[in-house]
Amino acid sequence: MSVTIRRAEPRDADFLVELLTHEEVEPFLAAIRPRDREGILEEIERSDAEPEEFGRFVIEVNGQPAGLMGFQRANRRSRIANLGSLAVHPDFRGKRLADEAARLFQRHLIFDLGFHRLQLEIYGFNERALRHAERAGFVREGVRRKAYDRHGEWVDGVIYGLVREDLEP
Repeated sequence: MSVTIRRAEPRDADFLVELLTHEEVEPFLAAIRPRDREGILEEIERSDAEPEEFGRFVIEVNGQPAGLMGFQRANRRSRIANLGSLAVHPDFRGKRLADEAARLFQRHLIFDLGFHRLQLEIYGFNERALRHAERAGFVREGVRRKAYDRHGEWVDGVIYGLVREDLEP
């Protein structure tokens, strides 16, 4: 199984709409993420126009689209990126491909784009994503208690971080 990542392109829009609206994926995504074709195309356009500020990347397995991940610059001076939008199509789950894709993404952001710190926040009820973050090398840094109204219930946000030194030998 060959896992690769690449910047999303307009031809990926239909796959991304299907992925982000899938009943097994949507409940775990941030409520503010676009899930319609127009919104996704706008994000893809921004990713191309501002490659060091914003990115939407497709995870591929043997050349076939399998998921999505993204980043946005949070702090220019301190070189911090917020990560998000990680979603793997249910057909590809259980193979730990998100772990491999996350490691590729981390190395790209830190060594190619020059970020020093990568950070992300996961809903506390998303056990699969919490386990993934730790397997992928992120360090749990804290919890925002009952920070988000998601599906009519207040839920925690669990904060993770990874710094350049975590990837250096």
